[in-house]
Amino acid sequence: MNLRKIVSFAFLLFIPLSVIAGRLNWGDQAIFITAALSIIPLSIWLSTAVERVAVVTGPTLGGLVNAIFGNTTTLVIALIALKKGLVDIVQASITGSILSDLLLFMGMGMLTGGIRYKEQEFKPILARVNGSSMTLAVIAIALPTLVIYTSKVVEVADILSLSLVTATVLLIVYGLTLLFSLKTHSYLYEVGLSNENTPDNQVSEEEKAQVWIWLLVLLTSTVAVAYESDLFVNVVESVMEGFNLTPLFIGVIFIPLISDVSGIVTVTQLALKNQMDLTVSVAMGDSLLVALFVAPLLVFIGQFWQQPMDLNFNPFNVVALIVAVVVTNLISFTGRSNWLDGTLLLATYLILSVAFYYHPA
Repeated sequence: MNLRKIVSFAFLLFIPLSVIAGRLNWGDQAIFITAALSIIPLSIWLSTAVERVAVVTGPTLGGLVNAIFGNTTTLVIALIALKKGLVDIVQASITGSILSDLLLFMGMGMLTGGIRYKEQEFKPILARVNGSSMTLAVIAIALPTLVIYTSKVVEVADILSLSLVTATVLLIVYGLTLLFSLKTHSYLYEVGLSNENTPDNQVSEEEKAQVWIWLLVLLTSTVAVAYESDLFVNVVESVMEGFNLTPLFIGVIFIPLISDVSGIVTVTQLALKNQMDLTVSVAMGDSLLVALFVAPLLVFIGQFWQQPMDLNFNPFNVVALIVAVVVTNLISFTGRSNWLDGTLLLATYLILSVAFYYHPA
């Protein structure tokens, strides 16, 4: 039994417990804890279903499936929080997902892989292309905040307009990165495929027959995540008040930890198999998906729902994103990694986590 199955089965009991807690009104704290822990196995099943469907549909369409549905859990939680007007938590969760992808995912991969292998290699161009795209995304996210803090008077409508224009550009850039990775320069991303399919890299008839099962798992898991997320979001404000936690900490640290467990398990397993190209691709690819697709999409959905969702993030969010991108780019640009590189990334994540815990916002 692989690590994914162990983790998913270990938390399986919390799904019915959360339903019972919500129905019988066991209290906000019980609902919060059980709903949060139940999201962990559901996110693992959801991501597994996405991967299985992607394998069967082929490299191009499969890559598109991964690109669109790769962060479904994060998006669902953010959508429910946005619908309820918790914009500060939504913005913080965007920041947290990017931080966990760049620092926690990459750090865990480099640390675990570096312990087993003295040094590991990956394609520097993957890190360079993804790093450049992330730098653009962070600059775009930082601009509305910088405009406010460098101007005496800024109209709310102007910040919203700037956010909409920026979101449009980010979505276009994300589309171009998909064109680059799936079509014009797909050969740069063809790593580890032989280990994912049958020996001759062909999808078996059994896998093709099972695609409908995995589509059903994908749909069911998404609906279940939405239900659990609704339970979670309904009580999050009272729990924050009870535990003296801020929206920043809940969004940046707590939500990514429960929604991205599958990613942590994946990069750890890949690194232990010495597949660092895939480790880097998964970690940086997820961060790009959040920054270039999820964040701008939430801006447009927020306007449709008449919620004040824009890219005017808390300044400390912006600082943390800049730190994460700079540190990740510096460590990954050589195309080599070891356990110390992973330790440095994890140390950066830990320091930022503590800072967000004590931040009063």
